[in-house]
Amino acid sequence: MFRLPSLRRTLDAALVDAASPNAATRASALADLVRHAEAARAEVLAAFERGLFDPAATVRAAAAIGIADVQGVEALSSLLVAVEDEDGHVRQMALSAVGELGDRRAGERLRRALSDSRPEVRFQAVIAFTRVVPEEAMARAAKLLDDRDATVRVAAAVLLARAGERQAVPLLVDVVRGRLTTREHEDEAAAVELLGELGVTEAVPHLERRAFAVLGFGEGRFAWQALVSLAKMGHARARARILRDLRSWSRDRRTLAVAAAGRAKLADARPIVEAMKGNEARADAGTVALALDQLATSVAAPARAPALFVAHGGNP
Repeated sequence: MFRLPSLRRTLDAALVDAASPNAATRASALADLVRHAEAARAEVLAAFERGLFDPAATVRAAAAIGIADVQGVEALSSLLVAVEDEDGHVRQMALSAVGELGDRRAGERLRRALSDSRPEVRFQAVIAFTRVVPEEAMARAAKLLDDRDATVRVAAAVLLARAGERQAVPLLVDVVRGRLTTREHEDEAAAVELLGELGVTEAVPHLERRAFAVLGFGEGRFAWQALVSLAKMGHARARARILRDLRSWSRDRRTLAVAAAGRAKLADARPIVEAMKGNEARADAGTVALALDQLATSVAAPARAPALFVAHGGNP
């Protein structure tokens, strides 16, 4: 049966529903309160703080997310209590919110969280720590490269690699080889793409196995990121594949190719992408606009760019 989309609540309606007997209603009301924070900040933050102590974990998680969304530093002390919530997801959302706030008063609590016995707490803590105490973040992340939990190790490696720290590269190579997996798929995808950004040529054969298969469709697990990674290194086949897909019969494939061309700064793709501008039938307009911004600073790359360093820690 066709239903009209539900309208977002007014401030008064959201505040009433935030006290509803139904947990799902309370959680959705907190989400709606975010847009009212500018007009009624005190009331909204009070509702979020009450939500952090709600009997339902879904509501407590929604409250933590809401505090982050409105940059509710006034609720920091309540968030730090929520870091010890009995529910794992709530703990993660509270830590994530602490990181989003970036308030240095949370630094000591995050330092303790980095050595917490629970891997999900250590995982979120290392991400939050980079925003709260950035001057200590790399040293703390380096210590977590030997963490007993693979998800924590990969998160630390991604953070370090984004800062150009070479000690993280062997872990990234283990990810692309399939030797190391993580519960956080975004970090695994980032690890695959970072290898190209860092120019780790030792990873090329493993990236090729992900990006290309017998029929040319890729293996399906981060094949797109592997293709981008190779293209960033000037890999001839990867670059040719992206250029070919820009002319695909499929709009979805063309849009993915536009995104890949932008991420890889593939200068040869610029005229093709520019021709798609303003034509939604060719590719998603937002993706085209972003790619053109990225391509504005691109330069033509050689077929194989030299590696910045290799995974065993050789000199650049």
